[in-house]
Amino acid sequence: MILQDKYINLLTDFGFKRVFGTEPNKRLLMDFLNTLLPPHHQIRDLTFRNTENLGNTAIDRKAIFDIYCQSESGERFIVEIQKAKHNFFKDRSVYYSSFPIQEQALKGNWNYKLSPVYTVGILDFIFDDHRQDPTFLHIVELKNQRCEVFYDKLKYIYIELPKFTKSLEELETHFDKWLYLLKHLPDLTDRPIVLQEDVFNELFETAEIANFTTNEQQIYENSLKYYRDWYSISTSLKEEAREEGREQGLAEGLEQGLAEGLEQGITQGLEQGRLAERSQILDRQRSQILRLLPRTVGELPDRLKVQINQLSLEELESLNEQLWDFTKLNDLVDWLNTIQD
Repeated sequence: MILQDKYINLLTDFGFKRVFGTEPNKRLLMDFLNTLLPPHHQIRDLTFRNTENLGNTAIDRKAIFDIYCQSESGERFIVEIQKAKHNFFKDRSVYYSSFPIQEQALKGNWNYKLSPVYTVGILDFIFDDHRQDPTFLHIVELKNQRCEVFYDKLKYIYIELPKFTKSLEELETHFDKWLYLLKHLPDLTDRPIVLQEDVFNELFETAEIANFTTNEQQIYENSLKYYRDWYSISTSLKEEAREEGREQGLAEGLEQGLAEGLEQGITQGLEQGRLAERSQILDRQRSQILRLLPRTVGELPDRLKVQINQLSLEELESLNEQLWDFTKLNDLVDWLNTIQD
């Protein structure tokens, strides 16, 4: 693959973490988060924390966050980019938020006072139950039966990027500009006047591919290929699912009524398409990893190939992100052991 874009795609694993998840670029993350936060929780400084969190007991599952950081006043922030549709992403958000809550526990006498926890999900898909709702920013808090905020230290913020459709000329707010860049940065060949602010100029410098080392370009190339493969598979399977659903719905409609049959057929076709989509993404991800790993750690024993073939999609994505950090076979073995634990 020849990298022809001037700027990286922020929705790739490498692009997202390079721009938002590194110490030299933390001003970019702070600026983006401050567009989402209330005035009393604006961030003046932050520190990055370990993105791997383990449960308190051996049977607890662990969580691996895209970005995990803490502001100088104590607020914790989990920031996740989610490319593929995830049926239980809301559940995963709640589960992930439990780790920064539990880690605040103090030994001995403790009054249980907690610092706020924010979970931010940047989604390259639309929730099924929000498809008819044009709202793309969802801020969720714990409320009582009168819809009054019951507890204000736990917030979930979801951004459904596909619903953001403003053009460059329609951008009004600072938040608009961030969402536009999240979606369209690799489409740009220069710096539009409307985006020539200090923080965005810093983003353009950070995201310019010509400034990458050869190794960084290779890592980004692999990350971009995976993103494009996923997008291509997802798009084609959705079209196939719709067509299959229409055909099945029409056939059943002859017996059960056209309207009922069409609706049921489309629903079943889409569900079959989602299952097929996930299966194909798994196969492609496994194939890519098994092809690339020998370049860094050497020939893989059959037992490790078997372990990799048994990983879930989420675990494969995590392995793909760390692929070029492994320099010897033992690095891979240690990583697989943590997954099994």
